[in-house]
Amino acid sequence: MATLITMPGVAAGNDAAQILSWLKKEGEAVNINDELLEVETDKAVVEVAAEASGTLARILVPAGQSAEVGAPIAVILATGEGDAELQAALAGIPSAAPAAATTEVAAPVAVTPAVAAPAANSTPSENTTGRIFASPLARRLAQEAGLNLSTLHGSGPHGRIIKNDVLKAQAQQPATVATTAAPAAAPVASNAAYTAQPHSAMRRTIARRLTESKSTVPHFYLQAECRVDALLALRAQINQTASQKVSVNDLIVKAVAVTLQAMPEMNVSWTDEALLQYHDVDISVAVSTDSGLITPVVRNANNMSLSALSQNVRQLAERARDGKLQPNEYQGGSFTISNLGMYGVQNFAAIINPPQAAILAVGAAERRVIAEGDDMVIAQMLSMTLSVDHRAIDGALAARWLARFKETLEAPLSILI
Repeated sequence: MATLITMPGVAAGNDAAQILSWLKKEGEAVNINDELLEVETDKAVVEVAAEASGTLARILVPAGQSAEVGAPIAVILATGEGDAELQAALAGIPSAAPAAATTEVAAPVAVTPAVAAPAANSTPSENTTGRIFASPLARRLAQEAGLNLSTLHGSGPHGRIIKNDVLKAQAQQPATVATTAAPAAAPVASNAAYTAQPHSAMRRTIARRLTESKSTVPHFYLQAECRVDALLALRAQINQTASQKVSVNDLIVKAVAVTLQAMPEMNVSWTDEALLQYHDVDISVAVSTDSGLITPVVRNANNMSLSALSQNVRQLAERARDGKLQPNEYQGGSFTISNLGMYGVQNFAAIINPPQAAILAVGAAERRVIAEGDDMVIAQMLSMTLSVDHRAIDGALAARWLARFKETLEAPLSILI
């Protein structure tokens, strides 16, 4: 029996995804659980396995194009099946049916001039009733960019407008898009030279989530400074004999996990129905990639040894930069750490990553002159800012947690116990 392969829901909240590449060709034999294609989400590249064995008879959505979750993308025929079974499988798919059997217009010629002046032989993405065919994702992106769908020409099946068509239109008319999408903003100077770079899916997601967080989550901020001479000395001592070096960030992640375990009332999330207090301490660690910021999660960090935690953080960071994280590796988490100390940043305040209730922003360790009793001494000092969701955590609780975390960093042997 022919098997219709549909676009999987590879990430929570995604209504569509883009096919990065097909790992099998049409006519090639496929075994169940073979890697069939690579799908790019707003966070990572996910490999999708075949759901059946047989022959990959037809690819319905080529590489580089997007499809809605649940939409047909390929057909696999079982052994002994042929064209009759393929046609039967395709019969229920409007976009795969012959042009004569549908009211949609045939696939358009690729458009190269500006959107407002399409090629004469290109075909609008609508049928005789005037309906515009576009994926939900393309409609949302066009609305955000202030683009009129009726001016676009789709490259999807039978002229369907897809994400890439909207992004291409943005690149072709950057000045118009900027003015329409954000009329309240100051216009770009007419004589200004600039290059419009279409937003990646990850960058759009970051913008949307952080805007929602800053707009809807009541943030408050607590700052503290830690003396980390003992922490740096412990790290140096560990790295003299350890087969795998640990970083200052590894020690900070472990100290956060230990402190959250000691004060579980900080390991929470707000919902309209209840305050969720998590049983496990899952730490999200912010990692910068070429596509944007992503926060892979160190699961059960409180129960890990320092060496195991260090290895886990390193592997997750490498997979994040390579775009190979699986959804379960970056979804969830109960607390986030964002460390910009390696860039020389002294201090900063980070935006909470919903549905979490707190994020710790860590600056650089610097040599400063401080008072020690009646004497002035030089010490290694580290600045940090705790951003907190006031709906879930009160100021006094957050202050006690930050004080305890500071004590843990300043007496770091406790994190090894």
